[in-house]
Amino acid sequence: MTEMKLGKAILVGLLLAAGAGCAHHKTQATYAGRPSGAWVKLGERSVDGIRDRDVITVGAREGTYRRIMIVVERDPLEMFDVVVTFGDGTQFAPRTRAIFNPETRSHVIDLPGGRRVIRSVEFHYGNVAGGRHALAELWAD
Repeated sequence: MTEMKLGKAILVGLLLAAGAGCAHHKTQATYAGRPSGAWVKLGERSVDGIRDRDVITVGAREGTYRRIMIVVERDPLEMFDVVVTFGDGTQFAPRTRAIFNPETRSHVIDLPGGRRVIRSVEFHYGNVAGGRHALAELWAD
């Protein structure tokens, strides 16, 4: 084999190996609604149409945050209320009544008092007619 053919064979082998190594990784959905930058996903809940309330427990070890955002995936969702409970037990209930389409997000919700420990976030919601399994995600920064 000539040096040129050997070099091409090695290059093709490396490219195939690199592609095979990446092929098994799932990529997270990307769309305009998904947060980027310093945003951290704190949890998610599947809306099954049976329960109309879910709680995402966070806790102090997760850190402190100054704002949150809700991302909805898979199916439409009607959000009635969101209640944030902070580490000191105080609560914040931002106005959030809205209908979310799949792959959309809420506006950025600023938390009162600067950076705070979030103990939990409670969602009150329901599926929209025609939707079955919406996924509500809680993101924070």
